[in-house]
Amino acid sequence: MAAIDEGIVREYFEQNGFFVRQVRKHAVQARRKTSDEEIDLVVLNPSWTRESRKPDFFLFATELPYLHRAIVAVKPWHTDVFTPGMLKSSPEIFKFLEDAVHKQAVRLFPPDDAGGDRTEGFAKVLVLPALPTQEPFRSQSVELLKARGVDGIISFRAILLDLVDKVEINRSYRKSDTLEVLRILKNYDLIRDPQLDLLPARPGR
Repeated sequence: MAAIDEGIVREYFEQNGFFVRQVRKHAVQARRKTSDEEIDLVVLNPSWTRESRKPDFFLFATELPYLHRAIVAVKPWHTDVFTPGMLKSSPEIFKFLEDAVHKQAVRLFPPDDAGGDRTEGFAKVLVLPALPTQEPFRSQSVELLKARGVDGIISFRAILLDLVDKVEINRSYRKSDTLEVLRILKNYDLIRDPQLDLLPARPGR
């Protein structure tokens, strides 16, 4: 399932104009991950300019033009909500924030312009299923994430909504299984714009 989830996130960034590098193709089991294995994706925005403002913490598609480059950690725990208690008891969520991981990212995806600032860091972006909807738990989760060093978060729901919106039913996406599946579902009205509607009401109900 990890490949599917990372593929969805990869499509999201590519559809929004980013270059994406998937650092590894293997799954790590029964041992601690090395620094480079903590990186799911590294992304670079070729359209970014130094005059751009800092993106908001919630990285909807409208904020992506302000993101330069980032280390992306994908946590596809789709039945979970990232509550304050969960964040405090799950240190593995934050492994991608370690300095050694950042050094690996710089080595794997160095600055693309010779005149650029090579000391500039990568933003740390976390892709997660959901935050609490009620206060104060939602604000507490955000503050915990920021305090640990997370620069931005993206929910899988926001990613899927954006992809569904961009997919056109009269195009064939044979080079992307993810987009082709979304196109087919959209063609048969199993998902609708602008929100995902996986179980629309049938005629006569």
